[in-house]
Amino acid sequence: MTIQGWAEIALTIGLAVGLGWPLGVYMARVWQGERTWLDPVLGPVERGYNALMGLRPERGQGWIAYTLSLLAFSAASFTILYAILRLQDHLPLNPQGFAGMSPELAFNTAISFVTNTNWQFYSGESAASHFSQMAGLTVQNFASAAAGIAVAAALARAFAANRGETLGNFWTDLFRITAYVLLPLSIAVGLVFAALGAPQTLLAHVDAHTLEGAKQTIALGPVASQESIKMLGTNGGGFFNANSAHPYENPNAISNLIEMVAMNVLAFACVFAFGRVTGLRREARALAVVMTLMVGAAAGAIYWAETQPTPALAAAHGLAGANMEGKEVRFGAAATAVFAAMTTGASCGAINGWHESFTPIGGGVAMFMTQLGEMLPGGVGSGLYGMIVMALITVFVAGLMVGRTPEYLGKKIEAREMKLAMLAVLVLTVSILIFAAIAAVLPAALKTVSASGPHGLSEILYAYSSATGNNGSAFGGLGANTWWNVTMAVAMWLGRFGYIVPVMAIAGGLAVKPRLEPTAGTLPTHGSLFVGLLIGVILILGGLQYFPAQALGPIVEHFQMLGALKS
Repeated sequence: MTIQGWAEIALTIGLAVGLGWPLGVYMARVWQGERTWLDPVLGPVERGYNALMGLRPERGQGWIAYTLSLLAFSAASFTILYAILRLQDHLPLNPQGFAGMSPELAFNTAISFVTNTNWQFYSGESAASHFSQMAGLTVQNFASAAAGIAVAAALARAFAANRGETLGNFWTDLFRITAYVLLPLSIAVGLVFAALGAPQTLLAHVDAHTLEGAKQTIALGPVASQESIKMLGTNGGGFFNANSAHPYENPNAISNLIEMVAMNVLAFACVFAFGRVTGLRREARALAVVMTLMVGAAAGAIYWAETQPTPALAAAHGLAGANMEGKEVRFGAAATAVFAAMTTGASCGAINGWHESFTPIGGGVAMFMTQLGEMLPGGVGSGLYGMIVMALITVFVAGLMVGRTPEYLGKKIEAREMKLAMLAVLVLTVSILIFAAIAAVLPAALKTVSASGPHGLSEILYAYSSATGNNGSAFGGLGANTWWNVTMAVAMWLGRFGYIVPVMAIAGGLAVKPRLEPTAGTLPTHGSLFVGLLIGVILILGGLQYFPAQALGPIVEHFQMLGALKS
């Protein structure tokens, strides 16, 4: 560990939080339908869209109508993307001549991108045509991200309402978030990536001749445009199998820093926008502080773990140094550690190192971040509503301690809200642990798991944690077959919509409640006491849910490693 390494971690997280504040101010204006600097260009387009869709933005939807609209949009998106992937050999822009994906793989991939997970059981450069990448996967990178932010916007309106009845209009939110936020940011970041060396071409490949006289075929494609929304939308699906460790996706240290900031900045922006919409900016800042502390602690833990001497180095009497197995030498241990913490905490799934090659503690921390429900800082939109669910549980616990009916942000939290909050949390837990338990004993699943013992369990547990948490990063070691394609697709669907539906039901209940003024007995939710209590609840709840499983995987593997080190 070095001062430079800690400075890299601090700079990266600081930039994400710092840039998130002005973006949050802008995003609040978009959520509230206020005028922005893009209105002269996009205003006529928006009016045309509203006329075509028959929308009146001032007429909102209740939580049921808003949720059904989101589910219908997602179902239609899945159907279209599935058809594109299955029929890509009959569609244009397929210079590589790729065949259509198999039914199981297309099913898994379509659900993966619609749920903002972007888990990939295929190599993009050898399985997906340019048309599938551009018209299918990249479009869903925008659509799934916009849908997540729309849920955050609806939740913000619920807290801002005073006996209100509507949460806004999903179709209006979908357009405004895509056109006013995601599209302009993606164009700007995509141009930067292209300038730094990421390809942006419709060519299938180029042939290079090496110094030895051999011929090498190098895959190309529209990389820069997909890379920008992959990071900004916390999607994470790479154009290449090596993802952000590939020099075409991540050319240098500057692009690496931009990618890390991009994958977190909109999650923080959603929190700051929430504060402005509700008029409770101090409370929103408290949530941002929790997110910052947690992702910083995770980055620090991974950095510490990956800079310890490994048993192989000790046995060989080598120099004690960082564990560079599975890491890009261009970036080193510190940049890989903070990338791993930020991508697993952000439900992004992009990687610039191989998580399976981390030390057991390093891999276990990354796994734990995915298990906490994509909220530290979480995906775009999902980070905010995941944190709100935990905040509701926290004020309920505090209320039990002092014997008062809990309140949060001026809304009384009653039995209905707590049941729905716990339902959202338990959906994730049940999906991760039940699927992992079945896979750990089922021959059809085990036959494609590369490792045995604790490490094999870690491979299984990480896979379902990543899928259910809509993260998409891979621990590695799994071979795609029908079992993994189908069950992980179901886990992704549960992790996305099994969480969103209870959150929207909470929003619907809060919107019709009156806003209460704080009294002498109201728990302050903006100071260090609440920050500490919220972190404690997150860690205790996460520990109770996942520590037994982690103890059989990464933790026991860590002690095995220490035993090898002593011997």
